Amino acid sequence: MTTTPTTANQTETVQLAPSYSLPIALVLLSIPLLWVQPWVSGAIALFGVFLMFQAITLRLLFTETDLDIYRGETLIRRFPYQHWQNWQIFWSNVPVLFYFKEVKSIHFLPILFDAKQLKTCLEQRCPTTR
Repeated sequence: MTTTPTTANQTETVQLAPSYSLPIALVLLSIPLLWVQPWVSGAIALFGVFLMFQAITLRLLFTETDLDIYRGETLIRRFPYQHWQNWQIFWSNVPVLFYFKEVKSIHFLPILFDAKQLKTCLEQRCPTTR
């Protein structure tokens, strides 16, 4: 069941809506750089296209107990909330990076999903940082 963050509670699964803002911004940023630094411009544009592909194909689902990452119908990775120590969304006015720390590892993910919906789900399921 997919719900909106305003009606969700901790027992419902929420699938985050994709956001293409970061990939589009990177591609647009690469255009003026083309005349100054073609190699840098190409690298930034290629990274933007890669992130666009990721935004199109990946899905983040907040379940009752885990954050699940899917590519299509295939579960790629499961992150149980019980292993999380803390999380943070960097640059909240223009969110571009999501960080969370588990007991044995840390993770940095580009914001390829609705940042407000992401924050709401995190506050509901992992309200305190340890």
